[in-house]
Amino acid sequence: MRKFLIVFSLMMFITSCKVFRSNLMLKTPKNFSYDQLNDSLTGKDYKIAVNDAIVYRVFTNNGYKLIDLATQSNAIFRNDVDVIVESDGCVKMPVLGRIKVAGLTIREAEKLLEERYDTLYVDPFISLRITNKRIIIFPGNGGQAKVLTLSNNNTTLMEAIAYAGGIVEDGKAYKVKLIRNNAGFGQKPAVYLIDLSTIDGIANGNSIVQAGDIIYVEPRYRPLSTFNREFTPIVTLLSSVLILYQFSRITGN
Repeated sequence: MRKFLIVFSLMMFITSCKVFRSNLMLKTPKNFSYDQLNDSLTGKDYKIAVNDAIVYRVFTNNGYKLIDLATQSNAIFRNDVDVIVESDGCVKMPVLGRIKVAGLTIREAEKLLEERYDTLYVDPFISLRITNKRIIIFPGNGGQAKVLTLSNNNTTLMEAIAYAGGIVEDGKAYKVKLIRNNAGFGQKPAVYLIDLSTIDGIANGNSIVQAGDIIYVEPRYRPLSTFNREFTPIVTLLSSVLILYQFSRITGN
């Protein structure tokens, strides 16, 4: 019995090691200091980043008429114009040329372009929209991760999880990490720990997500099932070897 307990304890210790939980992602140290939700998740506007796809329109007379940027003349209707934020943070705009917009909010970029077009048109009005805003959601099982395109600017954390199908059975609703990686190159992302297991968590669940956010629901660890899955083949193999060994000894005698 003592030997059995020693072996069992050793196996349980091994199952808790990284070798048997190698699929876990985005782990934080035991005493990790999470960012506070008071840092204003909803108050910080999204800042334009490299590879963002931007659709924009230019109007004259503070929005009275839409400008046909292809012919530089007024038109009754003009399709949206698409540009991509290049690796240097700039977009190539008709008439204006290259303009740096990375790091600006949508409103800041609109204001900048309005100032530039002011020399060409009367009271220009710019409308910008990012079309490829996405977030990554891990709902508690890595095999069910999803990349979600944000169609609304005010999508909440709770809505994003709902779009992904909700938290799976093995997910810890009390340990949801919201990782915001828009601080800039070389800087650590902001990591928020959110508890959605009780009704009190609805306030935090209403926090607005931004493009580039990662929502990671930590999966629950099942040591017994892991032990059974990892060690059953080994035990079966050893048993087969022992049987063959005993059989060889019998036949040899």
